[in-house]
Amino acid sequence: MDFLLLPLFSFLVGIVVGLTGIGGASLITPMLIFVFQVPPAVAVSSDVVAATLMKIVGSIKHWRQQTLNVEVVKCLAWGSVPGSLFGVGILHLIKLKAEHNLNNIMLHLLGVTILLVTVLALVQMLLFNFFPQLQLPELPKFDLTTQLGRLQTVSVGAFLGCIVGLTSVASGSMFALVLITFFRLDARKLVGTDISQAAILLVFTALGHLTLGTVDWSLVLPIWLGSVPGVLLGAKICQIAPQKPLRFMIYFILMIVSLKLVY
Repeated sequence: MDFLLLPLFSFLVGIVVGLTGIGGASLITPMLIFVFQVPPAVAVSSDVVAATLMKIVGSIKHWRQQTLNVEVVKCLAWGSVPGSLFGVGILHLIKLKAEHNLNNIMLHLLGVTILLVTVLALVQMLLFNFFPQLQLPELPKFDLTTQLGRLQTVSVGAFLGCIVGLTSVASGSMFALVLITFFRLDARKLVGTDISQAAILLVFTALGHLTLGTVDWSLVLPIWLGSVPGVLLGAKICQIAPQKPLRFMIYFILMIVSLKLVY
């Protein structure tokens, strides 16, 4: 039954990722923990490896559709890749010093990260939609034609990459916030750019997690089986589907999931 359920659930998550650019690890990792009773450390590492192929396939689809910003993707990757490897290095230290606590630490890290990402995204969405006249201080737009803009982008990428290396979460959600806030990308290029930078980031993060010895291929393969066709379908629908209602629904689900993980 698990062999049938895991590809099915992964297919649905793949559609969400291709459609909105968010929700991959934030949905699959808790699903592995709560539905399939997988230890948190194994769930995180297996999901990182599984999500890599899903994001690569999605990014190729968006690249062919020309719904991504190549320069933003490259600049974020210069920071996020070393940042994620640093995060995986921290996990190696935790495993070395307190292996028996690794699952407990990972569970709370995961919950707090998903909660933080979701709250920030939800607050931003609600403010923009229900209080459009509210005058908030506008954050600077990163200009990649200047050295300062490139440095700012690399720095943000490194910080978020470290979070992804630690928890597998935020390769889509948190980077999407950065793309909206600091690059002002339109909805269609936002999704493609988000998925593409995540693909590069997760390739290196997955390699790091493979060295931890916590990847379970009996989980990875069924997730691939469902998520790859799902993300292709979602990327296709992305061109016509309304983004705001979908994102609000996903953030609501993530809020519930994160509270369950924390408590």
